[in-house]
Amino acid sequence: MAAGTSAKLANLQAPITELDFSEEEIRRYSRHIVLPEVGGIGQKRINRASVLVVGAGGLGSPVAYYLAAAGVGTIGIVDNDVVDTSNLQRQILHTTADVGRKKVESAQETLLALNPNLTIVPHDMRLNAGNIVDILKDYDVVVEGSDNFPTKFLVNDACVMSDTPLSMAGIFRFSGQILTVVPHAGPCYRCLIPQPPPPGAIPSCQEAGVLGAMAGAVGVIQATEALKLILGKGQLLQGRLLLFEALQMRFEPIEVKRNPECPVCSETPSITELIDYDLVCETPPHGASSAS
Repeated sequence: MAAGTSAKLANLQAPITELDFSEEEIRRYSRHIVLPEVGGIGQKRINRASVLVVGAGGLGSPVAYYLAAAGVGTIGIVDNDVVDTSNLQRQILHTTADVGRKKVESAQETLLALNPNLTIVPHDMRLNAGNIVDILKDYDVVVEGSDNFPTKFLVNDACVMSDTPLSMAGIFRFSGQILTVVPHAGPCYRCLIPQPPPPGAIPSCQEAGVLGAMAGAVGVIQATEALKLILGKGQLLQGRLLLFEALQMRFEPIEVKRNPECPVCSETPSITELIDYDLVCETPPHGASSAS
């Protein structure tokens, strides 16, 4: 198992003694249960898990949809935006009829229609240093798919400080990047990018554009990483930044080493309290972050 030593992961993978599936659940999850790497015990771990999805947009939509289909018992959705027509090109949790609705409400309705056996928790808010710790305590795994650097750094730092495993990703035009963070067992996001770029250093996300299907491709990889974290199976994207170039249809893993002087995850961190950076609509340079 490549999951590291996270206390939350250890709790997820604690022994399971009862497999009390209903007949409907056996039918619904049969393709998982027949997998030797999952089986009934693995499916029960999925059913008992809780995952927080940060962003109900281009990345959060496919992530949440596939986690709901897999049977993740509790899925939290964080977003304070409303559905816009421009979102529909890539944000598959929402439809034309949802334009103007809160994204968390649209997401909750869509996910429960797919799998009514779940608990979907809408968090209609913007994460900040004052509320994120209280939210994280209820979740085993976090999947981050925001479209701005301040949120990415806040989520990374909070997950490291709370020992919460995390899948991070970004999409930009025809490119995507994915990194899985298991706190104190491998590198975190700040090992890759120590500080957010200054406001105005990069163009706005409206100017950048993104191929809609890119969100699906990258989001499904994030969902897969979350399920592997829950199951304790396979090799994670821990210490590897996976680059996806759609125009060339090329995947390339880049080694990311843990920085012994990382301001957050090192043995002597210089950042010990969460920071609210100024929120600017941002689009990253290649390999940096996202526009979802």
